[in-house]
Parts: sequence; structure tokens; C-alpha cells
Amino acid sequence: MAELTEVQSVIDRGGHRAVVSAVRADGSVQSSLVAAGLTEHPVTGEPAAAFTTAADAVKLRLLRERPQASLVFQAGYHWASVAGHADLIGYDDPYDGVDSAHLRALLRGVFAAAGGTHDDWAEYDRAMEEQRRTAVLIRPDRVFAM
Repeated sequence: MAELTEVQSVIDRGGHRAVVSAVRADGSVQSSLVAAGLTEHPVTGEPAAAFTTAADAVKLRLLRERPQASLVFQAGYHWASVAGHADLIGYDDPYDGVDSAHLRALLRGVFAAAGGTHDDWAEYDRAMEEQRRTAVLIRPDRVFAM
């Protein structure tokens, strides 16, 4: 099994786009493209692969029902995947140990880990609350890279 350093190497080579896959109730897979990166879990301090998603996203509904996911990053012929339990932390997904100030910091941190920057963080915070964003943190059970 690969290490998260290999995942970061792929991210560094090709950016932060990744395909996230979740499982529907019938067992089929739903995949979509997200901006993602590696960050630290705000409660456990452990490394996690992370992205944010809006409240009305299908992937979020599926992850609420079955909190397992995988992210696959690709750069040229190199790829890396992280799969595991998905912790959901957001405006509509409260999490023990994360209050509203920590949530704002978490959403900013995940955005930055996914390669994002912003000139007006107060504006960013308002948009995240308006969109009812949730941070998805995948605790890696399996890491593969090539």
C-alpha cells in the first residue's frame, strides 16, 4: 500500500482535481469531479483527504447514507487514490468538537489544501454559509499510487 506522501506527490504534479466516488443504495457507484487536497482532521489531528461540497449535492446525500468514499487524483500517467470512512462536518452536518468558528477555519483550510486562494475571507465565509457547505474528510483506510 502507498503512503500519503505519494498522494501529495501526484497532487503536486498535476493539481487538485480528483474524482470522488460514493455508493448509491442499489450498490452502483456515483462519481464526480472535485477540487481536493490533503489536510489535518480538525478533531483527531490525523491526515485526511478532503474537499467541500454544497448542501444540495448528490454526493453529500449519498455520503450521509453510506459514509465511505474514494478520491482518485491524476497527473499525466501518475495517479493516487485514498479510500476510507468519510467524516462530514458542515453547516447541516454538525460534528462533536467543531463549533462555528472552527467550521469556518476548517472550510478555509480545506479550500486552501485544494489549491484555493481568496482575497476576501469574510466574503468566502458568507458564501460557504449561504451554500450550506460541508467539508468531507476521508480518513484513509487504503492508499494506492502509481
